[in-house]
Amino acid sequence: MAEDYYIIHENEMREIKEALENKKWSAAVTKIQDYCEQINRVELNIAITGETGSGKSTFVNAIRGLEDEDEGAAPTGVVETTMEPTMYPHPKFPNVKMWDLPGIGSPNFKAEEYLQKVEFQRYDFFIIIISDRFKISNVQLATEIQRMKKKFYFVRSKIDRDIQSEQRKKGFDKEKTLNLIRQDCIKGLQQHELASPWVFLISSFHLDLYDFPQLEDNIEQQLPDLKRHVLLLSLPNITLDINQRKKKTLQAHIWKLALLSATVAAVPIPGLSMAVDVTILVIELIKYYKAFDLDDKSLETLSNKTNVPVKELKAVQKSPFNKEISANVVIKLLTKCAGAGLMLLEYWVSTIPVLGSMAAGGISFATIHRMLTTSLNELADDAHNVLITALQQHIVTQPGLIFHQFNCFWQLRVSRFHGDPL
Repeated sequence: MAEDYYIIHENEMREIKEALENKKWSAAVTKIQDYCEQINRVELNIAITGETGSGKSTFVNAIRGLEDEDEGAAPTGVVETTMEPTMYPHPKFPNVKMWDLPGIGSPNFKAEEYLQKVEFQRYDFFIIIISDRFKISNVQLATEIQRMKKKFYFVRSKIDRDIQSEQRKKGFDKEKTLNLIRQDCIKGLQQHELASPWVFLISSFHLDLYDFPQLEDNIEQQLPDLKRHVLLLSLPNITLDINQRKKKTLQAHIWKLALLSATVAAVPIPGLSMAVDVTILVIELIKYYKAFDLDDKSLETLSNKTNVPVKELKAVQKSPFNKEISANVVIKLLTKCAGAGLMLLEYWVSTIPVLGSMAAGGISFATIHRMLTTSLNELADDAHNVLITALQQHIVTQPGLIFHQFNCFWQLRVSRFHGDPL
C-alpha cells in the first residue's frame, strides 16, 4: 500500500545481510552508503502548465514554500511572464525541480508541438492549471500527455477568490459552492470527450484548505518509491496529516542508518565509529529539520500567513536541536545517550574476533537507532505543536478550518482503506 513507504527493497536487504554474514564489511558499507546517496541523487521534475493568467507561477512558489515576493520566487503578474520552460529548484531540497511552462490556450494551439517544445520527456508528471472553465486546449494537452504515457492532474486555481465572491449571497453554503465549481469543471472536460476526469480545487495562498491534500496524496500514490519519498519531504508542512506522514517515511529509513553505524563499529579502528556516527546524525537531523519546516524562513512564512508571531511559534519547540545542529552538539548528546564508558566498551569488544565485532555492532546499532528515533519524534512533535499554535489564530476568523482539516484527513484514510481513487 502507498502509505507504507517501502523505500527499502527485499533484494537490497538480502545483499546487505549476505555481506554481513560473510564478514564482507566493506561490501556492506558500500551498499548502505550507495543507498543513502541514492536518495540524495533522486530527481523529481514537476511540470506546471495551463492558460495565461491561471496562477501557474504563484502555484510554483506556493508548493516550494515561498511567497511571490521572496528571493528565488517565480515572477508573477496579470500577463504571461513565462516565455520558455523555467526551472525553479526547491529551496531546501534542490533535487525537486518545479518547471514553470509557457501558457497555453492560443487559437492555434497544438498540443503535440507544445510538448515537443517544452521537452516533455524530462518531466515526471504534469499539473494543468486553469482559473475558470477548462477549454479544448486543456483537453488536447491532457490527451497528448496521456498518449505519451505521462501522468497529469487538473487543478482549478483561485478558489479563495470564488468563495469570497459567493459568500456575499444569501444562503451561501461553502461545500455546495465547491461541489458546483468542481462539477462544472468536470462537465466541461467530459463535453470534450475526456473520460473520467478529476479536478482538484486549489488556493495557492491557502494550500492547507480545499483539495491540495487530496492532490498531493493522489500524486504520491502514483510515483515510484524513492520519488514518492522525495516529494513528501519537500512538501510544505501545512497539515497535521502531512506532518505525520513525513515522520513515517523518515522513520522507515532509520534502521538502515543504524545498520551502517553497526557495520563500521565492527571494524576495530580508533575513532572511525564515532566519526561515522556523528556524520550520519548531523546529515539526517538537518534533513528532519528542513522537512518539518522548523527553519527560520519557514516559520516566518507561516507567521505571515497566520498572524501568529514567530516568537510564539518557537516557544512551543522543545527539541534540543531547534537552536543548532552541529557536530559539537551531536557529540555531546551522543555521549550522553551512549555514555563514555559504553563507547569505550564498544571499541574494546570490537577487537575481539567474531563475537566482539558482533557485540560492538549491536551496541552502535542500538545507540544510533535510539538517538535518531528520539530526535525524529521530538522534531515531529515540535512541528505538530507549531501547526496547532498557528491554527489557533484561525479558529476565531475561520471556525471551520479545524473541521476541514479533520475532514480531509478522514477522507484520505477512508479512501486508502477501500483502495478507491480520489
